[in-house]
Amino acid sequence: MHFYSPQLWILLAASLLAGCSTLPSSTPPEPTQTVHTTDQTTECVGSIQAPAVGLEAISDPELLQSALGQPDKGQLCKGQVFVATAPVTVYRVWDQAKSYTLYGRWWSFSLPQGPTDQYREANAICPSWSVLNQMSSCTLKVGSKIVVGPGQSADCGDGLVYPQSAVNQVYINNDSRNNVLWVENCDAGSNWPH
Repeated sequence: MHFYSPQLWILLAASLLAGCSTLPSSTPPEPTQTVHTTDQTTECVGSIQAPAVGLEAISDPELLQSALGQPDKGQLCKGQVFVATAPVTVYRVWDQAKSYTLYGRWWSFSLPQGPTDQYREANAICPSWSVLNQMSSCTLKVGSKIVVGPGQSADCGDGLVYPQSAVNQVYINNDSRNNVLWVENCDAGSNWPH
């Protein structure tokens, strides 16, 4: 039977304690969160509202980034990407003199209401971007991806600036000039506002 001196026990205990200080922590490190934002110094107004039935939230950073805009440039301030799992009705106000604008990128889930100036301000649409005199409805194709969120501010020039808006807009990456459409069953349109 071997007996060890108290000094040896102290040395052994000190060695074990020193070894424990270099062991990895038993608690996992905090996860790193990646946030996709634009270069803006202010928070967005409003929130991303629950979308229509038939849409499922997904991740698509590239599509999200294409819908986000810098302050005073329009588009969305923040957004969430969704995929259509069923046909969903969307509405668009556009310029009758430019028929290709029926299939533009900016839509809404609710029937657009006038007067025109109030609609422009609520959706930050500069007069030079569209005269807003026609309204159409379409359905999203099943499988199409969209982005939903509140609007970014827009500087239209000549002192006209629309602030950020809490109104949610729907970004659909249509490109009618290249025959890329994520909507179907569109009506011919009617004069707007009614």
